[in-house]
Amino acid sequence: MRWRLLPAARFDTVAPHWAALHAAGPAAPMLAPAFVSALLAELADGRELLAWCEDGNGPCAAAVLAPQGPGRWATFQPAQAPLGLWLQRPGLDTGRLLSGLSGALPGFALQLGLTQCDPLLLTRPADGGQARTLDYIATARIMVAGSFDDYWNGRGKNLRSNLKKQRNRLAADAVATRLETVTDPQAMAAAMADYGRLESAGWKAHSGTAVDAANAQGRFYARMLEAFAHQGGARAYRYWFGERLVAMDLCILERDTIVILKTAYDESVGSAFSPALLMREEACRTLFAEQRFARIEFYGRVMEWHTRWTDQVRTLYHLNHYRWPALARLHALLQERGATTARS
Repeated sequence: MRWRLLPAARFDTVAPHWAALHAAGPAAPMLAPAFVSALLAELADGRELLAWCEDGNGPCAAAVLAPQGPGRWATFQPAQAPLGLWLQRPGLDTGRLLSGLSGALPGFALQLGLTQCDPLLLTRPADGGQARTLDYIATARIMVAGSFDDYWNGRGKNLRSNLKKQRNRLAADAVATRLETVTDPQAMAAAMADYGRLESAGWKAHSGTAVDAANAQGRFYARMLEAFAHQGGARAYRYWFGERLVAMDLCILERDTIVILKTAYDESVGSAFSPALLMREEACRTLFAEQRFARIEFYGRVMEWHTRWTDQVRTLYHLNHYRWPALARLHALLQERGATTARS
């Protein structure tokens, strides 16, 4: 195995090879070239490296890495990326790949981190030797199997009753609801502008984290969704109360998987209605009817409302690889002492 390093700004020159490696593994839209390219174009700071590994059978692993301090590297992990940017051919030894990459990195790499790993995509290794793992967050998914009615009848009575009451109240007020699905690449910019207006009118505007067409994350989502849409892989769901836009989902899809990346809703509708949940009920109904997808992924931290929609929860994790086993043991000991001190 031989690792090569390139400035990450040259990602597009190896994008076809990245795409082939990505296609060889499980469906993961956030690791597709269109996603990675948009991340680097809008959110990188120029220090990132593209690491590329080949063996006798061709490309076998790849990553986008960013320096974390003296002797430390990790996968490039802006907040807009649900997963760390690491790919490997199924069946290969991750520890061996990381050992080779550590030796190829500039300087003297003591620690190399793969952040926000999904155990469905990369099996979590046991702690020991040069490897240590750490829980990141629990995340949820909906398995799309059988009919929507069977799925919906399996949800809690409170959820079903609450949304039914909201629909009855809307009907009594002669307010028609409508779910619109945007897939046209030329319409993604307008959809993103609508999404930005929803989010900028809510609490995220006060915290400075709202998506806006004029900021870097707004440009990232617009660029990325348009690129996915050209491949038939993007959906923006708009939900309307009459002529009023009240909720949106931004989604990307690949093979049997659709990922809900972002959700926004009109907070001014008041506490009597949950437009995002009403939208999700209708969107899920259409997804079950399509019979195209096996899973609907959220990839965010599990919230109470997620548990009303599914009991399919798993834990994402960080994987740290150390140059020597002794360094791994020392780091683990220091972390344990720090945790003990914090509790006392």
